[in-house]
Amino acid sequence: MSTSVGAQSNSSMKQGFAAGTSFLAATFLLVAAMVSVFQGITALADNDLFVVGVDYTYEFDVTAWGWIHIVVGVFGVVVALGMFAGTAWARGLAFFIAALSIVANFLWLPHYPAWSMVIIALDVVVIWAVATWRPAP
Repeated sequence: MSTSVGAQSNSSMKQGFAAGTSFLAATFLLVAAMVSVFQGITALADNDLFVVGVDYTYEFDVTAWGWIHIVVGVFGVVVALGMFAGTAWARGLAFFIAALSIVANFLWLPHYPAWSMVIIALDVVVIWAVATWRPAP
């Protein structure tokens, strides 16, 4: 009898941890996506705000980078809202959007290194949280 109660308690604890992890991933994805949208808007509004260094292999116009950040950010917001709602499609897309955001911010490093590193760190946490979340069957 005590074994079944212990197993049930352990299952409840795991489900609580899974729910907390998914909420954490959705929150971090939402924050990273919103910052990406704001970076994109800033790049579109004022090209002179960002530093453009010496020749860079993946050199795009700052306006192009602005649109890239806006598109990635808007998709990230939609996926984060889907994760808050508990949809299955959002869990798979969260991994993809976070990975895409890591690549975009890595390529954006020469323009705004501090924010890029913060967003990359948030995206890594999102990938970890999504990868460790095991929803109930």
